[in-house]
Amino acid sequence: MSNMAFSIWSRWCNTSDEKPTNLIEMITSIVAVFAVILFLWNLKNWRKRVPPLPPGPRGLPIIGYLPFLGTHMHKTFTKLAGIYGPIYKLWFGSKLCVVVSSPSLAKELVRDQDTIFANRHPPVVAMVLHGGNDIAFLPYGPEWRTLRKLFVSKMMSNASLDACYALRKQEVKKILREVYNRSGKAIAIGELSFSASINVIQNILWGSTLQGQNMTHLGEELRESFAELMVLFGATNISDIFPMLSRFDIQGIAKRTKKIAIRFENVIDSAIERSKNLAAIRGAGNNDGKKDFLQIFLELQEHEDGATSFTMTQLKAMLMDILIGGTDTTTTMVEWTMAELMQHPKVMKKVQEELTEVVGTDGSVEEFHLPKLQYLDAVVKETMRLHPAVPLLVPRCPSRSTIVGGYTIPKGSRIMLNVWAIQRDPQLWDSPLEFRPERFLNSFENFDYLGNNFQYMPFGSGRRVCPGIPLGERMLMFLLASFLHSFEWKLPNDTELDLSDKWGLVIKKLKPLVVIPTPRLSNSELY
Repeated sequence: MSNMAFSIWSRWCNTSDEKPTNLIEMITSIVAVFAVILFLWNLKNWRKRVPPLPPGPRGLPIIGYLPFLGTHMHKTFTKLAGIYGPIYKLWFGSKLCVVVSSPSLAKELVRDQDTIFANRHPPVVAMVLHGGNDIAFLPYGPEWRTLRKLFVSKMMSNASLDACYALRKQEVKKILREVYNRSGKAIAIGELSFSASINVIQNILWGSTLQGQNMTHLGEELRESFAELMVLFGATNISDIFPMLSRFDIQGIAKRTKKIAIRFENVIDSAIERSKNLAAIRGAGNNDGKKDFLQIFLELQEHEDGATSFTMTQLKAMLMDILIGGTDTTTTMVEWTMAELMQHPKVMKKVQEELTEVVGTDGSVEEFHLPKLQYLDAVVKETMRLHPAVPLLVPRCPSRSTIVGGYTIPKGSRIMLNVWAIQRDPQLWDSPLEFRPERFLNSFENFDYLGNNFQYMPFGSGRRVCPGIPLGERMLMFLLASFLHSFEWKLPNDTELDLSDKWGLVIKKLKPLVVIPTPRLSNSELY
């Protein structure tokens, strides 16, 4: 470059008798040369400054790692972390997926850069189900904040949950009576907890259950729909990986989701129509002051202002979220907890001894007992450590390119937090594969369900932490305490306990837990 500049200078000196315009040409040439030099220098340094993408397997051309994925992604991802480290990438077709499986990197995502990673990229299933208009999949922004604020303030506040305690107690009492009437016979725990949960949620939402319909048939249909939906959410959908193929629905996932969406919409539409009819009958001046949450939401939607503005589509999507999230996760965790207790009878005995001490044998479990059941709380937390309901959480999507763990994470990537791996990491947990509730007793660490400790995040953390934790925790503890206080449980003869799981967005037991109850309390009036 210096030779070029000298050559230009020499030529100018040799032609100094020419017109002054030659001076302008010479200066222009020199400036252009130095501009090129500066550009090349900056380009070289820029390439040095931008970190690379995370490491990861190459996969195959066009389709990437897709053929090697298998069905249990949480386990496959954990094995890959052992090869490529706590942050690595996978190409699913044209989509870049980044998997994170360490507390420090999780903190970068959900605390340090939470705003950037607070977005979602709704899969086809979510778009078919409710257009991605729900709290789980709406993009981070004003609409999402409005819906979440309404949900938390109107449904999840302590005052709201306390006000509907009688409903929860009534439904749990019904389930206990049903179990008592079937004493000595084999019962599926999942069906029991689902029946209680779905009735509680419906009563809270719109003040009734499945009245006027075949309750057993419709309840079973909804339970099967929830289970199928979780499988569809967890399935690797070609349409998500290659959006240009979404119109063909090659795997039939959109078609199956549409059938489920119609069932849910029929239930929700019936509830909305019933609520509007009741409001019309009562009239503005004849309201006893008791409103279910659907009535509250409908009134807010009708008299919306800037702070509470939301569409009917978003309302239906939120109701669907509550209906699904409030039942499926609770049902799954009741079953996993009971399965672990059946596997560890000494732990079950300790739980029942605690219940006898706190509740007594002449009374029923009440919600005010729950904070005193510290060992049962430890059992539930240990179950969620080993069997987090959503092991990869709901994927996040960065709103702009950023750096995590020294690697570049491009805008629009699919980010998965492998809490299943984090919560089983031998570097973080002593004997991580053993079921030891005592690890959560008198711990110096803050192991709550809000994700404040990044080595324990069964419900996520940050802005996108599950907003339904308060109700879910109460229902889960209330059901388990009631079951364990009221009955002794054993496996049917010649039955081996199977703790295998089944892949889906929510990880369920591969085989339903079937057990035989025997009344534990002498007073039949307690059932």
